[in-house]
Amino acid sequence: MMFLTRRSALTVLAAATLPGSSFAQASYPDKPIRMVIAFAPGGPTDIVGRMMAPRLSEILGQQIVVENKPGAAGNIGTAMVADAKPDGYTILFSASTMAMAPALYGKQVGYDAVNGFDGIAYVASVPLIVVVPMDGAKSIAELADMLKKEKGKYSYPSSGNGGMIHLAGYLFVEKVGGEALHVPYRGSAPGMVDLIAGRHAFQMDTLGTSKGFIEGSKVRVLAVAADKRLSQLPDVPTVQEALGFPFAINTWYAAYAPKGTPQPIVDRLNAAFNKVLKEPEVKKWADERAIELIQDSTPASAKKFYDDQMAFWDPIIKQSGAKPE
Repeated sequence: MMFLTRRSALTVLAAATLPGSSFAQASYPDKPIRMVIAFAPGGPTDIVGRMMAPRLSEILGQQIVVENKPGAAGNIGTAMVADAKPDGYTILFSASTMAMAPALYGKQVGYDAVNGFDGIAYVASVPLIVVVPMDGAKSIAELADMLKKEKGKYSYPSSGNGGMIHLAGYLFVEKVGGEALHVPYRGSAPGMVDLIAGRHAFQMDTLGTSKGFIEGSKVRVLAVAADKRLSQLPDVPTVQEALGFPFAINTWYAAYAPKGTPQPIVDRLNAAFNKVLKEPEVKKWADERAIELIQDSTPASAKKFYDDQMAFWDPIIKQSGAKPE
């Protein structure tokens, strides 16, 4: 019979607690997992993240504790996760702003945007729509003509400089060959109020945010910024159908871990996210909000998607001249 010395026993015990060891990975998770959302409670990212958290808890057998860390367009919470111990107990649930922040903030972003994260799962995509005041343009072609023929006369609001709503609006104006003034607000709701009042020509938004205003005949939806029509808006054309150029702009949600998180742990988290995304009640919840769930993403595809998004938005942000607020 072989006996362990006290030193040997301590060595085995220490190895069992190392995050990179097979012992720790096999028992993962054995305590609550902190899911950082780098935006304020009640916002779109928070709503999607909190919808998933209890279902992830059931699958993983440990509580997913949601922690909101808003500020600096998501940079504060994102940097917190980048600096966290790569043991799978701190993960990031983020949105499209994460891919825009590096170009917008440069070295002030506060973390290594390229090499600071491992992908977990690409979760969902939400196409944008183009809405106008009820007494505004009657079609997307008419709106394009207005922006081209009377350059500088019109404006569009956004939820802040350098965000998806701003840059989607900027890109649309550029694509139609027009000019329009960008007016940033602290959130999309104040901008929508001024749009309804007729102070702006159009706004890029999500169906989930605009749905009540559309149904209440406060705004009119002219087009969808997607590759295909939305089932919730079957009579509304895509921008490409109406104007002839590709224009698919989505907000999105994805999960990431600090760089160096052991692959078995990343794979365990990825499997849990994918399982949630296949639940019928989750699909029903998403369909009602025009959210497209991304099923069967891999950690590698989630990381590649983020890298591709950074590459896509970098020149657009620089061309737009957008600056942090």
